[in-house]
Amino acid sequence: MSITVDEVMKFIEEDDVKFIRLAFRDAYGVQKNISVMPGELKKAFDDGAPINAREIAGFGDCPYASLYLKPDADTMSILPWRPDNGRVLRMFCGVYTPEGEEYEADTRAILKNAVRKAKEAGIDFKFGTQSEFYLFTLDENGNPTSTPYDNAGYMDIAPLDRCENVRREISLTIERMGLIPERSHHEKGPGQNEIDFHYAKPLKAADEMITFKMVVATVANRYGLYSDFSPVPIPGKPGNGYHINIYATDRDGNDVAKYAAAGILEKIRDMTAFLNPKEASYARLGSSSAPDKADWASGGYSELLHIDTYRGKTHVELRSPDAESNPYLVYALLIHAGLSGIERKLELPREMDEDAALLPTSRKEAGKIAGHSEFIKNIIPEGIIREYTGC
Repeated sequence: MSITVDEVMKFIEEDDVKFIRLAFRDAYGVQKNISVMPGELKKAFDDGAPINAREIAGFGDCPYASLYLKPDADTMSILPWRPDNGRVLRMFCGVYTPEGEEYEADTRAILKNAVRKAKEAGIDFKFGTQSEFYLFTLDENGNPTSTPYDNAGYMDIAPLDRCENVRREISLTIERMGLIPERSHHEKGPGQNEIDFHYAKPLKAADEMITFKMVVATVANRYGLYSDFSPVPIPGKPGNGYHINIYATDRDGNDVAKYAAAGILEKIRDMTAFLNPKEASYARLGSSSAPDKADWASGGYSELLHIDTYRGKTHVELRSPDAESNPYLVYALLIHAGLSGIERKLELPREMDEDAALLPTSRKEAGKIAGHSEFIKNIIPEGIIREYTGC
């Protein structure tokens, strides 16, 4: 059910909201925001709140001096860690041109367009996430150190697992913000954690990931810690993955996830620059249990796609992305690749195919492939492609 502007304004008045954060993203999915007072919010809904476009990563070639943020009322959420008196409300925004059109480099709009295309094709996608991160101590000046918060291992418990209370606080906080955490546990690395989310529609799933990273950083800081989602925070130790669970059905409710998986396998090399945008991303791929080939398995350990069927529903888990990626771009690309497989009823190659193509081994190689890909050019605006690839 959509929330109306009048309902937002009534909520602000009744719940003593004094500041509204209008949140948006740069090309890399890094959350940005401006704050407005309640008296300015109606104007933001009607006309948009102006921002200096050319200062935002990926917006550098914008032909307009200013772009405009328009809030999405359905995304409103109170920030639980802010005071109860003079509360702070956050809403995600679309980015618009002075003519009132969606700005092409707004990655949330790119995902919305992908969802529209899927809807036209009668396909319903849902995504769930399994995201890993490390917790490090801070020094006496509040700067991050290289010392992990504990030395626990996979699914250890307290007292070895010192991160337990932090994970609990993160899970409770995001639940208060309307998100649905599914599981949490200590991961293999020292100070490494994982929190999983139940699947959701693509736009909500992407919003959840942005919110999740913000909450993790905020709660960690309150505990005197630093959260690190980077691909390889500690050389020689397990990297941080951002595993994405993919579900797809057609308008008749038929499971078409295997066709989608075949399309993703076919396009994965084209997409890798956006799924793994940092040079450190490629130090993770092929190490520990991270994949390095475009293969799949039903019960393996290091495959790109883990595919199984439970109670008649196919679950596809993509294991190559890391959390430095922009979830709006990632989900948009997965939808387009999945649709290409579904439309052609593309069959999966043989399981654990020894001849499967290798994933790119460097950011430069991934950028070169993406920069020459017609698949990418048909989805991602030229300015964002240049931002990621240099091409």
